[in-house]
Amino acid sequence: MPVFVMPYRKVIFTDGEIYHVFNRSVNKETIFNNKKEIDRFFSLINFYQFKSNISYSRYCFLDKLQQTSIKKLSTFSNQLVEIYAFCLMPNHYHLLVKQLLPKGLPIFISKIQNGFAKYYNIKNERHGSLFCGMFKVVLIKSDEQFNHVSRYIHLNPVIANIVNIKALDHNPLTSFSSYMENSYQQFLCKKLIHDNFKSINIYKKFVLDKEEYLRKLGEIALNTRC
Repeated sequence: MPVFVMPYRKVIFTDGEIYHVFNRSVNKETIFNNKKEIDRFFSLINFYQFKSNISYSRYCFLDKLQQTSIKKLSTFSNQLVEIYAFCLMPNHYHLLVKQLLPKGLPIFISKIQNGFAKYYNIKNERHGSLFCGMFKVVLIKSDEQFNHVSRYIHLNPVIANIVNIKALDHNPLTSFSSYMENSYQQFLCKKLIHDNFKSINIYKKFVLDKEEYLRKLGEIALNTRC
């Protein structure tokens, strides 16, 4: 059985704790090129947030009845992680995640990265590693940090000049559009952000307040390099 404890990892993964997780492609290669690749990555997240005895690629070849039977086994009791925010950039991803079961987070990340790498390599006739060897992780220590990191994740494509800030609430590559009810991802848990803000409009104002964001950016960037 593979061991998922990462060498030289400073952060110890603890059940019930929330982490900002991010990783990029080897040599900063653009890997999220089109809708099929993006949809595949989201499908892997949705599938591997739960314990699974089969790979997602094998699951895709099952008939509808068999798939339904497997989905019925996906309950809170075997859920590895809970996902609060995400962002896909051309060569990297960001996730804001709570670990629910022992080793759940590293198992989850290993599964989605390996699953996507196999899919991407076959599709593009490519060989070798796709992601950097060790994903980066930052422990979230307070509600304030959680809120600011969620904003950092959602504003990533704006700061990189990929998306206009006025179009952010309709861009499905971040979970911000899901919070604005303009897109939907089954795996996204919105309860915590809803609990932290009196209304979704207050959260929207918080995210889009660039002056406050830039004031906090330096503090977040000290722990966030991708």
